[in-house]
Amino acid sequence: MKKIVTLFVLVCIVFLVPTDWAAAGPKNFGYVDQQSNRTFVPIRFLSGYAGADVKWTSAEQRIDIMNEQKKVTLYVGKRAAYINDSPVVLEDVPFIDNGITYVPLRFVSEALGVQLQWNADIASVMVTYADRSTPLPVIKRGFGHHSSKPIVSERKTYRVAGRSFSVQQVTLSLMHSKIHLDVALAGNTIGKVENLNSIAKRNNAIVAINGTFFDAYTEADFKTPYGYIVSKGQMKRKSSGDRRTIFTYDKNNLAELIPGPGFNDRFALGTMEGGLQAGPRLLKDGKVALNVKEEGFKDPKILTGGGARSALGITRDHKLILLTTGGATIPQLAEIMKQAGAHQAMNLDGGASSGLYYNGKYLTTPGRQISNALIVKYQ
Repeated sequence: MKKIVTLFVLVCIVFLVPTDWAAAGPKNFGYVDQQSNRTFVPIRFLSGYAGADVKWTSAEQRIDIMNEQKKVTLYVGKRAAYINDSPVVLEDVPFIDNGITYVPLRFVSEALGVQLQWNADIASVMVTYADRSTPLPVIKRGFGHHSSKPIVSERKTYRVAGRSFSVQQVTLSLMHSKIHLDVALAGNTIGKVENLNSIAKRNNAIVAINGTFFDAYTEADFKTPYGYIVSKGQMKRKSSGDRRTIFTYDKNNLAELIPGPGFNDRFALGTMEGGLQAGPRLLKDGKVALNVKEEGFKDPKILTGGGARSALGITRDHKLILLTTGGATIPQLAEIMKQAGAHQAMNLDGGASSGLYYNGKYLTTPGRQISNALIVKYQ
């Protein structure tokens, strides 16, 4: 449920001091300081998306933030600040931590006319200036580009209704600076098929999981994939009228599940970096949320049958869970994803397509070649 954040007293902006890491194009994300309960947002993000120019003067530890309305001046470690050269006193002093300089958002947002909207469903803040709105993921302070374990691979067992399910699970920290998502096509072409491990190796991916449904049983050379496919911001396949759930992400790896009917409007915003349509949706806001027929599914394998399954889930702290298991019905898979810690979750193609690759080998070996995959690069 979205809430308008009035002046967002508990939010602050973060400015990234130029470093080798920053020059490499780091993700923009905010974070919550767990001690002060304040949220921080990158000033570089506002510089790029909210019409602000930022100047850092290292000798004075001075930050100048300007747009066509006002100029804001702040100093690291000092409460003294200025708006258009008029002195003001800050409630929270700017500081530097891990090469990042932080400044209070309430002060800056009031001065620059930046509007904020909190989206609890995907733990993000919508930053709006003039007619441009861009979502910014928010994480806990101390987590992000310097996280020590950006990828965790585990074999786990979950019990659902008295039955045990063995799963292969890979969990990725999406805000880690070296984690990059992509959607890869077999043979780099719509309609081709290829081994999952071949897709991964050809794209220098450390993790890969099978993606959308496709026409696996045709004898024709062209194996039609079903659903929308977006890669590197480009539409690879359209699927107008498809009601199934779509996994999307932007350049900051802000991941989200959206309904099929809402795809065109979302894609038109120009912020979508990648997307895969599969479904059905398994979880919404941490609760099982199955509406299989409403999404347009008619196949008994989805409606009632059990079998090999692949799924993805998004946690509240911007982790991506990729999971495979065997013999599960869709309702059972939903419960598994809930126990795995997902807040939002979606089914992927399953059966013989189900496969999970990590660090040079299969964790789950597919029984056939596949049409496309969600891959993860570690760079």
